[in-house]
Amino acid sequence: MSYEHILVAVDLTEECDPVIKKAMALALAGHSKLSLVHIVEPMAMAFGGDVPMDLSQLQQQQFDQAKEKLEALKRKYPDVKTGDSHLTYGQPRQEIHNLAKEHHVDLIVVGSHGRHGLSLLLGSTANDVLHGAPCDVLAVRLIKRPEK
Repeated sequence: MSYEHILVAVDLTEECDPVIKKAMALALAGHSKLSLVHIVEPMAMAFGGDVPMDLSQLQQQQFDQAKEKLEALKRKYPDVKTGDSHLTYGQPRQEIHNLAKEHHVDLIVVGSHGRHGLSLLLGSTANDVLHGAPCDVLAVRLIKRPEK
């Protein structure tokens, strides 16, 4: 089975390299379009929504840093075309599902730390994306590198 459009959800760390490489291999084998997405979560969500200070400047800095990292990732993987990346604010599950629907994605690729059993994955982005996805989802197992 080949896919026409593959969407890769990245966290913009070095851990996303195996996820991108797996998605690129699938895209090359099936002559598929490949897109990247990174979601910047609103800081208020991380603090439970009730924050007594204005976080807009910090949020903008976070967004600007994510934009720079996404550009660097696109330079590292030139097979991902400039128009095929998305950077947005919001809740990752919802934003990834919306992008998949809007852009007719038929495979979402995410990284997963694979902690023994789905119950330990609850709340993770990979598990969130899996539930209710409008298409197939591939979770690429991330192996933690030993610290030096």
